[in-house]
Amino acid sequence: MILAAGRGERMRPLTDRLPKPLLEAGGHRLIEYHLAALAQHGISEIVVNLSWLGERIRDALGDGSRHGVSIHYSVEGPAPLGTGGGLFAALPLLGADPFLVINGDVWTDLPLDVLQRPAGSLAHLVLVANPAHHPAGDLGFGLTYSGISVLDPRLFEACSPGVFPLKPLLECAQRAGRLTSQRHAGAWTDAGTPERLAALDAELRLGRIRHPVLASPVG
Repeated sequence: MILAAGRGERMRPLTDRLPKPLLEAGGHRLIEYHLAALAQHGISEIVVNLSWLGERIRDALGDGSRHGVSIHYSVEGPAPLGTGGGLFAALPLLGADPFLVINGDVWTDLPLDVLQRPAGSLAHLVLVANPAHHPAGDLGFGLTYSGISVLDPRLFEACSPGVFPLKPLLECAQRAGRLTSQRHAGAWTDAGTPERLAALDAELRLGRIRHPVLASPVG
């Protein structure tokens, strides 16, 4: 599942007319990097949740065939349901098995075949070094949650429809000893502000970082 329903308040004014996943860096839309990586690793069934300017995403991606995948849309309405609520609403589309989750506004060179969820884990997180804008890290790991994880649907067993975050569910799994993680030491960016998006674009165009599938234009 690619999370794409957020309003993108910190990205304004860029997100006043375009949802975050459709913003570009290195000559490609942010969400296109994810679609290319998923297709390369044989993950062809993808759910994308929609809210703010969701029809722009649907119009841009269609059924996903241009990207070698099949996209199903989980429509949340005019107001997003939060990460937890959005995932819970999409469970009928995601099925009964553990599924991969990727935030639509992050960029990474993570090869998806390195993901290894231990048996019994309800939530397996990919962690990265703490960026300057988030020095404290997450969940006591001393590292930052990358926005990429493998979740078991049973994580949501006690949930009801509505707006709610994901973090309390992760904390509950952690207390039960069923939260696991692995570290990605490669490139990763939370392109959540115009400044960070511009910096990512420059890094890609200068060739300082490279995506394993999509090439960036030179200069």
